[in-house]
Amino acid sequence: MSLLLIAFLTANISVKSQEVVPVKVGGAEISFEKETHDYGVMQQHGNGECVFVFTNTGTEDLVISNAKGSCGCTVPSWPREPIAPGKSGELKVKYDTKRIGLINKSVTIQSNATNHPVKIIRIKGEIKAPDNSASPIKPAEGPVSE
Repeated sequence: MSLLLIAFLTANISVKSQEVVPVKVGGAEISFEKETHDYGVMQQHGNGECVFVFTNTGTEDLVISNAKGSCGCTVPSWPREPIAPGKSGELKVKYDTKRIGLINKSVTIQSNATNHPVKIIRIKGEIKAPDNSASPIKPAEGPVSE
């Protein structure tokens, strides 16, 4: 009898340890219209602003807690208020176009999104020096008086 009781208790403990724990479903989710902005080729000191539109595709409010550029020349700004489910927001990025050369920078976004609590978006392009070639000065026409 005691052997039967031990077998029953062992089987009962095994079943208890295999119970399924429910997984939390829902929460905020972030989805971007684009994850990279290509400035193409632009002139030095040109407009380095761009906008990344995102949507909360989740079931709870989305809160962006921080956004940080990969260097001081890339400055993001984002909405500080919660974004309701189904609503969209804008994350703006301003790149300082005084430097000449290729652009390949990132912005790291931290939020309460369950699908991407840390999300990286990128900007790229090339900054060219302004074309300062003025028209050549034409020599005076006609006889030169001395």
